[in-house]
Amino acid sequence: MFVQRTMRQTLTKVNTAFGPSCYTAKVLASRFYSTASAPLDASKLEINASKRQKPLQDNSQLVFGKTFTDNMLMIEWEAGKGWGTPQIKEYGKLQLEPSAVVFHYSFECFEGMKAYKDKAGKTRLFRPDMNMKRFNKSATRIALPSFENDELKELIGEFLKVDERWIPKGRGYSLYLRPTLIGTQESLGVGASDKAMLFVIASPVGPYFPSGFNAVNLLATSDKVRAWPGGTGDAKIGGNYAPCVRPQLDANKEGYQQNLWLFGPDHQLTEVEVELVTPDLDGSILPGVTRDSILALTRQWGEFKVSERKIAMKDLVKADKEGRIIEMFGAGTACIVCPIKKIRYDGHDIHVPLDPSDKTSQAGKLTKRINDTIMDIQYGDIKGPEGWSVIVD
Repeated sequence: MFVQRTMRQTLTKVNTAFGPSCYTAKVLASRFYSTASAPLDASKLEINASKRQKPLQDNSQLVFGKTFTDNMLMIEWEAGKGWGTPQIKEYGKLQLEPSAVVFHYSFECFEGMKAYKDKAGKTRLFRPDMNMKRFNKSATRIALPSFENDELKELIGEFLKVDERWIPKGRGYSLYLRPTLIGTQESLGVGASDKAMLFVIASPVGPYFPSGFNAVNLLATSDKVRAWPGGTGDAKIGGNYAPCVRPQLDANKEGYQQNLWLFGPDHQLTEVEVELVTPDLDGSILPGVTRDSILALTRQWGEFKVSERKIAMKDLVKADKEGRIIEMFGAGTACIVCPIKKIRYDGHDIHVPLDPSDKTSQAGKLTKRINDTIMDIQYGDIKGPEGWSVIVD
């Protein structure tokens, strides 16, 4: 997102060398896009918690995604039967066949969300309904089974009660939750999986910027593409991430922390009076929970224009030359907002202002305001919009 000053058919039988030969639209609809068999049912939960308690790490030692709680939530699914019995059991290795389709064809989707401890010691989730909705959408996109949103949300709440001691206290600290759904059918054929497994693991984490904001430099990347119309850029699936690692390593070698992904001949951005501008949801970017929260809050404030539209690099270059860029930031669950200070594009640098009133600042005034407001809501320090900060009873 950047802030600127504006200037007034039906499937038929097919035979291939790789996949099934008789899937029809009707079969796929009943087997993979609904829970016509046994639905996901939180009331059937069985708790077999670990009898061993691992030592907790001091908050100062927490590293993102390196430490995991004592337990995990797991539910299996099978075509024709539906969802099995939900279980909370000791965190441990999964037993999968080497031929499981998740290993060969990336039948995997996931979510990222956090649990927080407020000043009264209550556990809170931030907009979990949006996470469940997006998780289901991602599953549907890659022909994995759907589930009942409220049932999974309730199961996650029960999981948090079991591993509550792992939720770190203090502003900026939280328990990161990773709901994951994978295809587990043992087959080398390309087709919808007859078996699936949904599991949730959790990791205590600290602030994304332990010592305060640290603005990043981006390398605008157009020779490789992260997403495209009709692709999977708007789904949170594992296959979207691995191809981005090599370009990021290349960017790191040149002194840039991240890539700014571009698409099309006019180099549209696909990540990202006074106007706050962000790319619209055209199917090429993820419908982020934090993104949606920022748009809702800033529109509620009513202090400047908020727009969702296509942004081409030529527009950004023009705004830079005319001195109209005020600040720029990325957004996500891990960091809330990440300030941007420089973009390398087509051999030239676009220098993004931070806070002109404070030369030592690593973030603009709006970036800091958005970060503080969302964090206040997450920890229950202020009341946000209805349904945003959900207490786990």
